[in-house]
Amino acid sequence: MVFESIQEIIASKLDIAPEEITLESSFVDMQVDSLYMVEIMLAIEEEFSIMIDEAAGMENVGDLVQYVEKKIK
Repeated sequence: MVFESIQEIIASKLDIAPEEITLESSFVDMQVDSLYMVEIMLAIEEEFSIMIDEAAGMENVGDLVQYVEKKIK
């Protein structure tokens, strides 16, 4: 469920098909710049009612999903 929600958020922000986004999808490969990353993080914070403290070190979608799953438990 977390992955699917994040997948939809990223897909809408980058205007790509959700099916193109996997856990292994790299933010660099998807050409996510700092502005897109801020927009994605804000949308995820709103979706899950959490605060994302640090996006550094998150290289792919799987890293982000793991982070969110830990925050919502």
